[in-house]
Amino acid sequence: MEGHKLTVRAVERALDILLAFSEAKELSLTEIAKRVSLNKSTVHRLLNTLEEKGFVMRDSVTEKYRLGYSVWELAGNLTLPHDPAVLFLPEMERLRDLLDETVSLYVRDGKHRVRVQAVESQQTIRRVAPIGVRLPLSVGASSKVLVAYADPETRAEILADPDWPPQVDKHAYVRQLEAIRARGYATSVEEREAGTAAVAAPIFSRSGRLAAALSVSGPASRLTLEKMQEIAPHVIEAAKRMGRLVP
Repeated sequence: MEGHKLTVRAVERALDILLAFSEAKELSLTEIAKRVSLNKSTVHRLLNTLEEKGFVMRDSVTEKYRLGYSVWELAGNLTLPHDPAVLFLPEMERLRDLLDETVSLYVRDGKHRVRVQAVESQQTIRRVAPIGVRLPLSVGASSKVLVAYADPETRAEILADPDWPPQVDKHAYVRQLEAIRARGYATSVEEREAGTAAVAAPIFSRSGRLAAALSVSGPASRLTLEKMQEIAPHVIEAAKRMGRLVP
């Protein structure tokens, strides 16, 4: 049993190392060790194994690590006929071309939202949206959409999370959810990241299931509250068109 626990722990640590690259393309050994809260010797051993299997690669000049080709080989088999990241891409590009702001697609995974697709604006100053990043449900327009339209049991479970950040007023948050359900979209201004704003709408399948949240984000200087109110109907309509593609 002890050997089994050690093996599982090693797998968990290796996966934590891979997940550390969800927010960074390249990381040094020290940076990885800090992110996964392990000593450098342990991380180095795990990186050697991951490198042998092709899951990470090391730059011989900078000595920094990045994801290897084995990750892409696995990702190539991830796409399914009804995968929203693929299914909604044409509509996302259409909305990006209409509004010239970055368009993102989010799904809920437990206590987080995950960006599964993004189409970036062509503007010089734009919102950069890395795919695969995991973000909290307590802040952000997409987070509030995913919580507002979740079933009551799921919503109650999320709001009862003991790790809920104390700086986010839960009562005010609940009032925002009620307003979102009333008007059909959510907005956020510098809630998670300084200088950025977003407007988001829910995507419902033909059966009425919440499939994802569609978001348009950009600099707060362009996406003022007035501007987001103006473009919200376009986001809602695009979300409705996307929903018709999902059983």
